[in-house]
Amino acid sequence: MTFPRLGMIGGGQLARMTAAPADQLGVPFSVLAEASDASAAQVARHVVGDHTDLDDLRAFAQTVDVITFDHEHVPTAHLQALEAEGVAVRPGPAALRYAQDKLQMRAAVERLGLPNPAWSPVEDLEAVLAFGDAHGWPMILKTPRGGYDGKGVLKLDSADQARASATDGTLGTWLAAGISPLLAEAFVPFTRELSAQVARTPSGQVRAYPVVDSLQTDGVCDLVVAPAPDLPDELASAVAAAAVRIAESLGVVGMLAVEVFQTGEGAADFQINELAMRPHNSGHWSMDGAVTGQFEQHVRAVLDLPLGDTRPLGAHTVMKNLLGGRNQDLYSALPAALDAAPNAKIHTYGKDVKPGRKIGHVNVVAETPDDIAAAREAAERAGAILRDGSSD
Repeated sequence: MTFPRLGMIGGGQLARMTAAPADQLGVPFSVLAEASDASAAQVARHVVGDHTDLDDLRAFAQTVDVITFDHEHVPTAHLQALEAEGVAVRPGPAALRYAQDKLQMRAAVERLGLPNPAWSPVEDLEAVLAFGDAHGWPMILKTPRGGYDGKGVLKLDSADQARASATDGTLGTWLAAGISPLLAEAFVPFTRELSAQVARTPSGQVRAYPVVDSLQTDGVCDLVVAPAPDLPDELASAVAAAAVRIAESLGVVGMLAVEVFQTGEGAADFQINELAMRPHNSGHWSMDGAVTGQFEQHVRAVLDLPLGDTRPLGAHTVMKNLLGGRNQDLYSALPAALDAAPNAKIHTYGKDVKPGRKIGHVNVVAETPDDIAAAREAAERAGAILRDGSSD
């Protein structure tokens, strides 16, 4: 057996969806999962361990040849220790820190001269008030580490709201917990949110996917249309070029998602929001809508294999996230969902249903631009049946 053994830290749905393309390529794949019933542990070889425990990480590293990630929450110091011991960590800690720490990410985007909202580290209420007065209200506060899906993000509409939050609200909770400095950002009035994904290998090959339209609800990705409809070519090219530049400049290996705010129609009319150095929710469409899906591409990239073709298979693909609702038994509703949308590809994650929890997604390919509305309707219909347990 000459195939390298690939290990992924984290047992969530991203690791679960990486298992099949790794197997297709003949790559032995295993997961360091948080529990034996975690999403990925149900379908892949796994070891139960704690991603914050260096001994658990070392033991897992001894069973594989290359390590990659389902999430960004492994302590940077642990990854540096593994790398110093000769473990192939991809992406490495020198790159991954920009996805782990939003303050470092903002500084890197600024150094690269890419579109960046006004920002600053802030350590107390006085600094928050000074930033809001200088850059305007509303403003955004973020915890530098650990936030995702709208968590760790606070919008402050006024100085009075900031004072109230510091006294008896989220800001006060963060400061009392010792989360300092926080990241303050100017509020960006945007027309829509976009996402650009690229893959990069250790030897420097880069492939970009089409820029997609990402519709958020309560801070969680709800619907993706790929490629983004009615996106000016110059703007699409500029956003994709920014993602490529970030990947190359920061030394990213694997998949990189660059989330951006569109602020107009020109090539410079966007602001970078956040980075993710792994497969990403905004790329799930590619599993059924591109020649090479993002999970296969990630496997190829971290193993330094030639990257696959990223062309779409149809005019557009609609991806609908499936969040937990009143139906606790997804399989009982699966026949009705498949019958109602026979052109839909349904992916479920083996998770217990909890309100608002990501438990699956639905992809529908639109053969022509005129088919987007029908594709969206089919994806939403299938998702609603699974969520509610009824086609009514």
